[in-house]
Amino acid sequence: MTIRIDQASKEPIYKQLVQQVERSFHDGTLGSGEHLPSMNDLADSNSISRETVKKAYNILTSKGIIVPKQGKGFYVADKNDSARPQVLVIFDKLSVYKQILFNSFSGRLGNEAEITIVNHNQSVELLEFYLNNYLDNFDYYVVTPHFPLDEATQDKAFKQLSRIPNRKLIMLDRLQPGYSGNFGAVYQDFDHDIYSGLSEGWVESGKDSRLRVITLPSSLYGKCICKGVEQFAADKGVEAEFLTSAPESVSKGDIFLVLNSQLDAGLVTLSRNIQKAGLQIGTDVKIISYNEYDMNELILGGLTTVSTDFQQMGCLAADMILSREPQKVHCPFKMIHRNTY
Repeated sequence: MTIRIDQASKEPIYKQLVQQVERSFHDGTLGSGEHLPSMNDLADSNSISRETVKKAYNILTSKGIIVPKQGKGFYVADKNDSARPQVLVIFDKLSVYKQILFNSFSGRLGNEAEITIVNHNQSVELLEFYLNNYLDNFDYYVVTPHFPLDEATQDKAFKQLSRIPNRKLIMLDRLQPGYSGNFGAVYQDFDHDIYSGLSEGWVESGKDSRLRVITLPSSLYGKCICKGVEQFAADKGVEAEFLTSAPESVSKGDIFLVLNSQLDAGLVTLSRNIQKAGLQIGTDVKIISYNEYDMNELILGGLTTVSTDFQQMGCLAADMILSREPQKVHCPFKMIHRNTY
């Protein structure tokens, strides 16, 4: 393997060393057991400091790519015996759905990888902080790229994600628009998926029915999802109404779609208002909730949901790491029928 250092590059020299050795290890240019140059020799031949080489070799050792042998120097690790992949999971925030996703992901990986999890809280600046500190320390970066949808923020998010080498990146739960390359992704497509999910399980409810959608103004993808719902309602010839809280007035034939998990209290209010109107949930008035988790089997005797499959999403992402084969997989919605619809 030939090391080429670009002194004019903005990329730190130690990172150039790490990336070249790592690339050669994975593509087979460096064979298992091959003897690497000593730190002094590599430093002298490239006119760089020994400390720079030492930093690079330490990172490569922590990744299990090279192995130091006392008194003999550094050798290329055996791929079959190398350390387990180091995975950094960068979620936007923890929720019941992210917990399902993570449990599935970590359960599928088992003892085959070391996982570290942090949250960026939908802040590009926090994502940048993590990458500044950990970009050379992990073999895979599993990121949920959920950030405010304004153009400036999306541009910043795109720039930060672009810092991660394609073969190390797995986008989870959302595919960053315009992003290309040989990276992995398991994602939902919010406005199109809500349309297909509703279509899959829709039951005609008569000419007096209306679809009443409850979502919070703060919902990140509320507008996208409502756009898909609006198109669905238009195609079905159903009146659609968009609300930000549970309405006091409820009529027979109403079909409620509750889009936010934060609206649990709103769901209680809605249920009470339906009872006050003397109507029966599941027959007179129907309720569909967005996103599936176990408690939905118990809520209101069984809450009908339209949701992507978070367990499947986690397993598919883990499989890409186990196989080292990145793919882009769309996880569509499905409707799970229960008592409320």
